[in-house]
Amino acid sequence: MQPLHRPKFLLPTTFGLGHLPASGTWGSIPTVVLAGLLIAFGLGPVSSPFLYHLVLLVVLVVFSLATVLRGEETEAFFLGEDPSEVVADETAGQCIPLFALPIGMDPSFWRVSFALLLAFLAFRFFDIVKVWPANALQRIRGGWGILLDDIAAGVYALIFVQVVFALVVR
Repeated sequence: MQPLHRPKFLLPTTFGLGHLPASGTWGSIPTVVLAGLLIAFGLGPVSSPFLYHLVLLVVLVVFSLATVLRGEETEAFFLGEDPSEVVADETAGQCIPLFALPIGMDPSFWRVSFALLLAFLAFRFFDIVKVWPANALQRIRGGWGILLDDIAAGVYALIFVQVVFALVVR
């Protein structure tokens, strides 16, 4: 039976996106799209901070739990540590830089689009490069090892976005 037909793998693979080429990138996109849609519908971090942050927190918790609770099982099924098919960790980690989009930023389409794109690119960069301690965290076995390096990448991306907006974009 293919993994897409196994409900227990739907969340770890972010509804099958983990089976696409460049799976980590595909796993990060839904969170950015969700944040963009919330902002577009007037439910962003400025206009509706409680709802915006609550939705991102739910995504972070649900996909983190899917990664941790199914980690060892997915590693066994996909025959490797931190299998590329498991992208729930990217879905969760991408929430972190989106939590702190610059609150006082001009809500224009271009500025919001730039902030979302920057958060996405920064997260992907730090997820791929694995700056310390992310490289050490990835060596932890099972679901925690799959998840924690992406949480670290999310924190690095959050800091990067804040610095860019503070020093460059204003």
